[in-house]
Amino acid sequence: MDKQENGLPLMSPVSPSSGTASSAAGSPTILIIGASRGLGHALAAEFLKKGWNVVGTVRDGSRRTLLHELAEAHPGRVAIEVLDICEPDQIAALDDRLAGRIFDILFVNAGTTNRDPTQTIGEVSTDDFVHLMITNALSPMRVIERLAHRVGPKGLIGVMSSGQGSIANNENGQRELYRGTKAALNMFMRSFAARQAGTSRALVVMAPGWVRTDLGGPEAPLTIDESIPGLVNVLLAKQSRPGLEYLDYRGRTVPW
Repeated sequence: MDKQENGLPLMSPVSPSSGTASSAAGSPTILIIGASRGLGHALAAEFLKKGWNVVGTVRDGSRRTLLHELAEAHPGRVAIEVLDICEPDQIAALDDRLAGRIFDILFVNAGTTNRDPTQTIGEVSTDDFVHLMITNALSPMRVIERLAHRVGPKGLIGVMSSGQGSIANNENGQRELYRGTKAALNMFMRSFAARQAGTSRALVVMAPGWVRTDLGGPEAPLTIDESIPGLVNVLLAKQSRPGLEYLDYRGRTVPW
């Protein structure tokens, strides 16, 4: 059984001979950064349906989340780690705790928006700008830079972006700060990919569509069930294609 702290399951020890983070021999494993709720939790649930094992992170180790319910429903297949991606020391500590483990997929799911997304970029506060840029762009890349070596040479590294991060598709404005942070994330991923030229790894920037979550809001046209199963299929297909792509949940290329 998994060890527990504050009643919450933690990482199960892995046999040194396994060479992977899998708790079930032979099963592929995904490390999902930000899996406590919303799209991240749905990703974890969908990968479990596909026969994968999941290591997922939650920001607050003292609170029970939907990921804990998944862990209880799938004994031995879900491990939970605590990570606030905006804290570099916590990223380093997670890397240390994962020593010796290799994942098939690393997927960073992180994002927030400002309290009034209708504000133009000239209206947003400096505090909001800094907070969103750190959360949506800088911190996901810090995770990727630090944990990339935890992904096998034929593995996949992905990040949850947004179709609103597309510069080419921005014909209506709106949600300007959020758009800008996701465009920055896309640019940073392109820089990361440029430094990985010739890699056998697959790299992907994902646009899940406008989904009804706490972040997406009640007016979003897609449900989680309409987005995430397709998104997972896109990730699985992308595993066999090295290099960086910007894709939506249907597998269509999104213009940068």
